[in-house]
Amino acid sequence: MDFEGKVLEILPAVTGQSARGTWERQTVVFEQPNKQYGKELAVTFMNKGQEVANLRVGESYLVSFDIESRNYQGKWYTDVRAWRVQPVQAAAAAPAPNMPPFMEEPQPSYAAGAGVVDDMPF
Repeated sequence: MDFEGKVLEILPAVTGQSARGTWERQTVVFEQPNKQYGKELAVTFMNKGQEVANLRVGESYLVSFDIESRNYQGKWYTDVRAWRVQPVQAAAAAPAPNMPPFMEEPQPSYAAGAGVVDDMPF
């Protein structure tokens, strides 16, 4: 899923150690334009410190994310995890996929002397 939002706040990174190694988690709060309710959305970035370092408060970005829930000791926790973030200008300037060019519309031909348009394909 994707949404466009403006960075409101970048929270400090939290690091830790797990059985799989060292991890880094950072939360960024975005404001979604044109939303009547629930304008702010806190998005988690896992092991993406360099991408978060490139974000600027007040700038707009296109954020690709997944919603993930897990159960821990009988309580459910839900994260919005970003997997890609792009400045809005770069997302708008991205090239369109390769598509065939538009074909010229056929011009009608007239029946000899009758003045009737013959646009039938057979």
